Amino acid sequence: MTQPILHHYPASPFSEKARLMLGYKGLVWKSVLIPMISPKPDLVALTGGYRKTPVLQIGADIYCDTTLIADVLEHLHPQPTLYPEPIKGLARTLAQWADSTLFWTSMAYNMQPDGLAQLFGNRPPELARAFGEDRKAMSMGMVRLRPLDAAAAYKSYLRRMSDMLDDWPFLLGEVPCIADFAMFHPLWFTRVRTPVLADILNATPALLDWMDRMAAIGHGAMEKISAPQAIALAAASTPAPLHDDVFQDDHGIPLGSRVTVSAESFGPEATEGELMAATRMHFTLRRTDERAGTVHVHFPRIGYSLKAVKPA
Repeated sequence: MTQPILHHYPASPFSEKARLMLGYKGLVWKSVLIPMISPKPDLVALTGGYRKTPVLQIGADIYCDTTLIADVLEHLHPQPTLYPEPIKGLARTLAQWADSTLFWTSMAYNMQPDGLAQLFGNRPPELARAFGEDRKAMSMGMVRLRPLDAAAAYKSYLRRMSDMLDDWPFLLGEVPCIADFAMFHPLWFTRVRTPVLADILNATPALLDWMDRMAAIGHGAMEKISAPQAIALAAASTPAPLHDDVFQDDHGIPLGSRVTVSAESFGPEATEGELMAATRMHFTLRRTDERAGTVHVHFPRIGYSLKAVKPA
């Protein structure tokens, strides 16, 4: 099987979630570093429009969003599991909360002026401005917390998470689950990327100990490759057969239709292609790029919008 390729950048919190999951699964993986802001022509050659971070590539199959990436890694390497019984439903629900409410609360706190100054350090001020404009464009229409409101909510969430550790080394038991990985990365950004603001974590020492246990998982074995190499690999590969062929039609759009898929909120750029699968869990589009060849681009169903392309 072709090694998984993660398209990411070091400061990306969702990339840290994916890197830790790769480490937990013990997978050998390849790393492609992508820009923090648009344009991202090499990534878009694979995804067709989607430009959030990270993206997982396996040959000519492109997986968007860490929710789906987690399921793919679970399929590649079932043990140790991210979804232990009997808590897998609870773990998925908490992970969804962490990737949305907890994440955006933490980022509203982290991105106050002191945090931004530390994040960009001695880099040219125009880079920080470009980052702000890029994220503003990606979050058009979203309601964003103000830093002071975010700080109050963040403190409450941290105390609740700390309470979850009263009887266990991890949030839901003796071993990590998907909820641990989803709740870790927003706090990691505070502690590692904007440490000038990390005093907020000191009131919950149990949570700091848990973060140390999570960080100790590591990122596994990684080899760096270039974006052109990854694109060439996609062009030389064929998308894997779609084994999960149960069609769940909630849109009245038949398979084979020309469609777009886009995130419902942050990062609205759409990917257009031929609808190959619409299962209970995911959408799959087939598209062709002059550099990457024919690829299948996969999205989780929750959090993404499917629309038919109207004839010209």
